[in-house]
Amino acid sequence: MNTKNLVLMALLVSVGAALYLVIPGINGGMKPDFMLTMMFVGILLFPNVKSVFLLSITTGVLSGLFSTFPAGFVPNVIDKFITAFVFFAVVLLIKKVATKLPVAVALCAGGTILSGSIFLSAAILVVGAEIPFGLLFATVVLPAVLMNAIAFAIIFPIVIKLVRRSKFDTAVSQAL
Repeated sequence: MNTKNLVLMALLVSVGAALYLVIPGINGGMKPDFMLTMMFVGILLFPNVKSVFLLSITTGVLSGLFSTFPAGFVPNVIDKFITAFVFFAVVLLIKKVATKLPVAVALCAGGTILSGSIFLSAAILVVGAEIPFGLLFATVVLPAVLMNAIAFAIIFPIVIKLVRRSKFDTAVSQAL
């Protein structure tokens, strides 16, 4: 793992954190997690175990620190770690088409559904509250899926173009 790649991953996570802080909360203050979107971009650019581990831990900790959900730190760390490695496994399975925009947007949407489900399940277990999973899924996770997919569809081509111009050594630049 070289320094240029670490810097790019840090930039992706920081852009995700900035977007997360700027976006207003929905349904009682809960927010769509744009750090998750940027984590997906990072995994598509750097599909290796070390990078996925680093991205999952940093996005999990930052999401947890910025979470407006009560006791949201632990569920965020659990959610990002599991989601990152499941997303990574799917990317490896469909490596040849994973970076094509329609496929990547579908992966982002599916990853957001997985992430939201894991987060809500972990939050219900950690908090021990009687939160209606279905209601939160419908009012928070599904809008987050839509918002993350749209954001990903806008951000991913821009990042790909910048990566190609800057000659970063990523999975996308190796596919050329």
